[in-house]
Amino acid sequence: MTTLPPLAPELPVRISRRPRPAGEPLCDEPGPGAARCLGLYAKLAAGVTVVTARGEEGPLGMTVSAVTSLSARPALLLACLRDGSRTLAAIRANGAFGVHLLREEQHDLAIRFASPAVTAAERFAGTEPREVLGVPVFTGALAWSVCLLEDVRRYGDHQLVVGRLAAVHVGGGRPLLWHDRRFGSLTEPAPEGAG
Repeated sequence: MTTLPPLAPELPVRISRRPRPAGEPLCDEPGPGAARCLGLYAKLAAGVTVVTARGEEGPLGMTVSAVTSLSARPALLLACLRDGSRTLAAIRANGAFGVHLLREEQHDLAIRFASPAVTAAERFAGTEPREVLGVPVFTGALAWSVCLLEDVRRYGDHQLVVGRLAAVHVGGGRPLLWHDRRFGSLTEPAPEGAG
């Protein structure tokens, strides 16, 4: 039997945070540059979602690829939204939002909700949204949920939005995926009995 040497005592770690210039979220920071980080992030495969909220002048929404389950009890989702977006402002104002997991054939919808040149009314055209707990929901998605706002925290150029699931619908089909800066879909056959 081998005896290991005793562990060295933990030394305190100092993290110095220098103030970030206002309006420069991708300013020079220690570590790899923004382009290298974005290259890494492009390799993360993700389901494509649209996050919606009720704005002062009607429904708002945006395409989001950074959404994940956070907890089953309590039921929580986490979404990363671009800082300064109108959808984020509406979520903060109203305290609720919708998360729509898109079907593999809904890439045009994802592009529409991602384009800054497309108006809110144009984004929702053809989606036949209905109100669920005051939140615009389009029922043609693979699945959707309405969340009540739990927390919002800023990290870099995005805000982490945590929502408690208040309503959920899961349909059938296959998810739209985002990987390497393009849309994709699963290549293996859907399991037997999976919608």
